[in-house]
Amino acid sequence: RSKMMTTDEFLTNMQGILPELLAFIVALALTSVVMLLSAPFAGNFKIVFQTVVFGAALAGSISYLVLTNPNELSAFWSNFIKLNMETRFCLAIIAISCTYFGGAMYLAPPEAFISSSDASTPASCDTSIEFDVPTTVPEDDKELFELMFERLRKMIIDDLPTVYEMPEEAVHWIDRMIDYTVAGGKMNRGLAMMSAYSTLMSEKGRKLTPKDRCQSAALGWCIEFLQAFFLVADDVMDNSITRRGQPCWYRNADVKLISINDSFILESCVFKILKRYFGAEKYYTQLVDLFIEVTRQTELGQLLDLTSQPHEGPIDLNRFTLDRYISIVKYKTAFYSFYLPVALGMIMSGVTNPLHYQLARKILVSMGEYFQIQDDYLDCYGAPEVIGKIGTDIQDKKCSWLVVQALRKANPQQRRILEENYGVDNASKVAAVKRLYAEMHLEELFKQYEEDSYAQLQQLMSEAKDMPRGVFEFLLKKIYKRSK
Repeated sequence: RSKMMTTDEFLTNMQGILPELLAFIVALALTSVVMLLSAPFAGNFKIVFQTVVFGAALAGSISYLVLTNPNELSAFWSNFIKLNMETRFCLAIIAISCTYFGGAMYLAPPEAFISSSDASTPASCDTSIEFDVPTTVPEDDKELFELMFERLRKMIIDDLPTVYEMPEEAVHWIDRMIDYTVAGGKMNRGLAMMSAYSTLMSEKGRKLTPKDRCQSAALGWCIEFLQAFFLVADDVMDNSITRRGQPCWYRNADVKLISINDSFILESCVFKILKRYFGAEKYYTQLVDLFIEVTRQTELGQLLDLTSQPHEGPIDLNRFTLDRYISIVKYKTAFYSFYLPVALGMIMSGVTNPLHYQLARKILVSMGEYFQIQDDYLDCYGAPEVIGKIGTDIQDKKCSWLVVQALRKANPQQRRILEENYGVDNASKVAAVKRLYAEMHLEELFKQYEEDSYAQLQQLMSEAKDMPRGVFEFLLKKIYKRSK
């Protein structure tokens, strides 16, 4: 009966075998390096890179054996073909398996191996889900964000005559419209998305690749295009005058109500970018679902805002309640401006715990409420050359924080002043409302609210142990005591 091998005997045998395997281990290590180097590359470029490197390695190895060691190569082949078929088959399986797993392909799976036809619907005309990563990527997020806008605009415009058969006139129109309505903002929402993603990945100890950063910038611009869609439509509905220091898009003589269709085109750009940059990602459907959901929430908030007063007949101040105001703010502003950027960063970084999303939603909706109250204050008290627009909340009979607070404080005489002057597009009546606001010290009330709200948000962030504080601080720093 054979005796079992002892531990010492096993180690002695391994010491004899390992030196013989050194060449094999080095080859596997080099394969791993190649696969990891190719990880940041996108689409066909990754396939080309891997094919060239491994093709060169194969050709070089065969050439070396043929030219320098032909006898050893011949001896190896002679011994190999003498083996029976089953043994040769098993050796082939072992070699291929070691190459695959040892080559670290599982660490850097090439997304480009998923073809466009596999990852997109056959009914769609646009099947492209690949993008190029710039050869040099700025370290600064804002610089990268601005660079990506030009790349995304070019992508959208280049597809118009080819995929969608648009004539030159239509292509020029959309190019001009995107430049006029999307560019020129503060970009806070898009940059907040990049910041949230970077913070969450840093918590995991992962350094972002150029591809990761380009994708996060593209996702940030999806929010900016969505906002442009909302603002173009909102300006028409509110009969606004200026936006970002220039006439509203619909006020251009050759645009007018064409702007309604333009707003729809801006919305479609969101999904164009999502498909191109995330169509091959496993979380793609989560991104699409969140954008659809937030769009619906914002449109419902807009409905609450638009119907806060009847369009015909006298104003009904009883409809300006605090509960209605909070609902308008939550749905019209907070979800898309604050929750959306952070939630997108969470999806992209792999957060799956529903409790983490609930926690983020609680903090960010409160932050959105604070932001909108600031906006209402600036509409009345901000300088047009600073805030980039002429405030019209009073003449537009908006359910703003200021009028809600005025109604809560008003005596019968003050309420009568509001009934006679609020919601009328007349300079003297607007001035009468502003004088009443001053008499009621609403500016001081806002400043006290701002400090109380800031302290409350700080407390909420301190209690959020499961989420890094930096995810929320980027946004709060941008809006605290802002002047525009």
